Amino acid sequence: MLYKVFPISNGMIITYNGLEFFKMQVGDTVVAFNPISKDSKYKSSKFGADICFVSVNHNDFNGTDQVAFGEKQPFVVKGPGEYEVKEIFIRGFESHSSYDGKDLINTIYLLTLDNINVCFLGALDVKELKPDVIEALGEIDILFVPIGGSGVLSPQDAYKLAVQLEPKIIIPMHYEESGKDVLKTFLKEAGEDTKPIDKLTVKKKDLEGKEAEVVVIAKT
Repeated sequence: MLYKVFPISNGMIITYNGLEFFKMQVGDTVVAFNPISKDSKYKSSKFGADICFVSVNHNDFNGTDQVAFGEKQPFVVKGPGEYEVKEIFIRGFESHSSYDGKDLINTIYLLTLDNINVCFLGALDVKELKPDVIEALGEIDILFVPIGGSGVLSPQDAYKLAVQLEPKIIIPMHYEESGKDVLKTFLKEAGEDTKPIDKLTVKKKDLEGKEAEVVVIAKT
């Protein structure tokens, strides 16, 4: 009898490249969120990804060429809908952003990787999500939320929405360019004094018992 052997996961590794640009890796699978374009005024990073998510069509978030390297040429997800890539099921929900003073479509992404449910809110500026979207998001393990104001959620509104979604871990983003006070305000709302870490390494079992724990990842 033949048995299928599955690789043993050493966990999900998440690193932060500034603004809303994150790298998420499980084994050989690499996922990128909102890579900063080389045409942006912000400094970008380059690596190879299997899947790239773009929430908003703006140079600060749509640098898909920055995550194409060597054999890794990403499948780009850039809008609402349902997708399945490398046996990863993905859903995108339409929302809104007023980033950079423009009226823009923002996509909220939900995916499951290594049995961990990840929700990425993108450059969201909507204080409340529609009930059907909240229901569809279901149980969230890790939530990425923008906190910088100026076209995205303010620290206060970001924390209020994050708590409503009941994730196990909250990762704030989009704050460095708005000043240190933004992150301080968000942490004050959360009642936490969290110190930044270089990267987050997490397994499904590590999430047991956690409720809206804020994790700040330092920019690489």
